[in-house]
Amino acid sequence: MRFTLPSRPPVTFKARLHDARTATAIGRWLGLAMAVCFATGVLSHYLQHPPGWLADRLPSRPYWGYRLTQGLHVASGIAAVPLLLAKLWAVYPRLFAWPPVRSALHALERISVAVLVAAGLFELFTGLLNTFQWYPWPFNFVPVHYAVAWLLLGSLILHVAVQWPKIRDHFTLRSPGTLALPEADGPDRRQLLLGVTAAVGAVTLTTVGQSVTALAPLELFGPRSPSHGVQGLPVNRTATAAGVTEASLADWRLTVDGPRPYTLTLDGLRAMPQHEVTLPIACVEGWSKSAHWTGVRVRDLLERAGGGPGARARVVSVEAAGAYRVMEMGRLYAQDPLTLLALRLNGEVLSLDHGYPARIIAPNRPGVLQTKWVGRLEVV
Repeated sequence: MRFTLPSRPPVTFKARLHDARTATAIGRWLGLAMAVCFATGVLSHYLQHPPGWLADRLPSRPYWGYRLTQGLHVASGIAAVPLLLAKLWAVYPRLFAWPPVRSALHALERISVAVLVAAGLFELFTGLLNTFQWYPWPFNFVPVHYAVAWLLLGSLILHVAVQWPKIRDHFTLRSPGTLALPEADGPDRRQLLLGVTAAVGAVTLTTVGQSVTALAPLELFGPRSPSHGVQGLPVNRTATAAGVTEASLADWRLTVDGPRPYTLTLDGLRAMPQHEVTLPIACVEGWSKSAHWTGVRVRDLLERAGGGPGARARVVSVEAAGAYRVMEMGRLYAQDPLTLLALRLNGEVLSLDHGYPARIIAPNRPGVLQTKWVGRLEVV
């Protein structure tokens, strides 16, 4: 028996706004949000995991750089969620196009769209859950999220290339494809686009306060409020989670290894020249807040151990385990006068959760690399 496809599609759609103009108008803003999210995400990845050739070239200034770029990364990702949902609403009738496959080339095009949609949904929703530090999956978030971002970029470029004639014909209100659409649909389309704009504005304004201090009063749904935390600063990884206790620090010494190695007690560190800086903690989850830090310049510690003006640093925490227990610091960071081994936070001795007895604070640096409970510093 020979199988033949029905002559008509199994589902028909009568709503007129499932058209190319609606899809293009939403797609422009979705493309911009994804471009910002991708660029800032790649930057964040290389700041956290720089290859050897890049480590000494990463800039430590502007000191607020990572706070800005990671805030943009999370804000653009959250804004892209309603945009992506609206875009899918505009185009989902095409999933039921009939016949479903017209040729081998058409099949490849549909597969590429499936990859684009799947990668977009994966990136946005796993990224959103990351802001809550919730990982209900068996894989390592960072490398998988990074790899799928490149898959998303490739499929997006391919999709734009294939659809470019249609995008070009509907890109503006005066484009030929737009002018050919029924004029009566214009008011409804404008109301739809205004509704999408309102949704994007609402989710952005009610979450971006975790990064933008001026908008903090509007932060209703942000996963982390920078105004709450020990010593006026939130804590991502507590001492309990790291397995660090006051008892384990009873005999704490700082070991500085280099051509002239030495050790220091906490009193010895306090006897060294103290410097004060105001720097933000900016975490990969999107929240950030400035604080006042007091401590010893890392470059002074390295110099005392025989490190020259081009010395890098390796920082080791006393915590027993953790993905960032050992941290490499490139030359520009290690030699920056703002980079401290901090002993005090906002005028008080560091609390245990904030890294007592000593922690790193450096400009333009992800929070995961501001190592807490430092026990060893090495000249590299």
